[in-house]
Amino acid sequence: MIATITMPRLLYVGGGAIAEVTTALQKLGARRPLIVSDPFMERSGLLAKLTDRLDAASVPWRLFAETVPDPTTAVVEAGVALLKAGNYDCLIALGGGSPIDTAKAMSVLAANGGAMRDYKVPNEIPALGLPLIAIPTTAGTGSEVTRFTVITDSECDEKMLIMGVACCPVAAIVDYELTFSMPLRLTADTGIDSLTHAIEAYVSRKASPLTDGLARAAMALIAKHIRAACREPQNRAARAAMMVGATQAGMAFSNASVCLVHGMSRPIGAFFHVPHGLSNAMLLPAITAFSAPAALERYADCARAMGIAAEGEGSQSAVARLLDELRALNDDLQVPTPKAYGIAAARYEELLPVMASQALASGSPANNPRIPTADEIIDLYKQVYARH
Repeated sequence: MIATITMPRLLYVGGGAIAEVTTALQKLGARRPLIVSDPFMERSGLLAKLTDRLDAASVPWRLFAETVPDPTTAVVEAGVALLKAGNYDCLIALGGGSPIDTAKAMSVLAANGGAMRDYKVPNEIPALGLPLIAIPTTAGTGSEVTRFTVITDSECDEKMLIMGVACCPVAAIVDYELTFSMPLRLTADTGIDSLTHAIEAYVSRKASPLTDGLARAAMALIAKHIRAACREPQNRAARAAMMVGATQAGMAFSNASVCLVHGMSRPIGAFFHVPHGLSNAMLLPAITAFSAPAALERYADCARAMGIAAEGEGSQSAVARLLDELRALNDDLQVPTPKAYGIAAARYEELLPVMASQALASGSPANNPRIPTADEIIDLYKQVYARH
């Protein structure tokens, strides 16, 4: 199999890297950015870390700060209207996965027209849009280095996966100092999201030697540092490790794809407004247990990379340790079940066939080591609903 690798042209990684934003603009030949962010970035002072540098370099900018936690087509369309009304030559996204995904979708829609649903997988994106510089403030979705964006259709609540080179930022600024203000819940959820990216990239049917190395390195960093990052938010070493791990995991899954966890996670997020990382965490132990028999050695490698199984340990034993650790991590980071989160049983049950259908339609389950039927997906949804 020939692996196709897509990633940003420019990467700036390290504490204080946000200072390189003007350098990135110069290298890209861009001078008139539209900033895509959210209200929290304005209130917290993180936006000023970006705009102060732009002002100091006399770079004119305008802000679109109407992004929402789960990006919607309505928000994307509002952003595109602002983009078309101005003479912008690039986008800068500052924030978590939502502002970055919103900016990606704005670039795609402004360049190609039509509706966002026209570009959901498996449809192609014909034209490249304005270049995007992505600056993540979470560790994280990995969206700063991926060729994916996920947008919820405002009309039908479907979380649509949109994929292609047009969705990959041209530059990413990965500055762990922007993550110190992340609260515990966000640190935990985005951290488990990153771990899920790494595990799924490693066991994916589209994995390659290059993505394997990135995924293993990411698993090692995240497993070692996630609890410290949650317990000690000002721990520089833990924050730096989580940021690098999230970016490595993003590179891995962008090029190897995600699997069943993500396929099943998106409908939970769309219908019940559960944050993406949290819905992944709810599903990860049960889906790993379901999938592991079909790729025992690969999942055992995950346990070894995470430092919870010895290199010489047998695969059955290593996978048992992996499952124990995933459940323990959810317990330690207080990940609720869908029931504990407050999702009504009747509504959940009613939507199971639709959620299974949407999960399969996303294409992600087809990358899984064990490809599920719709009935098996429904059974897995039932398993995780109240499982402790």
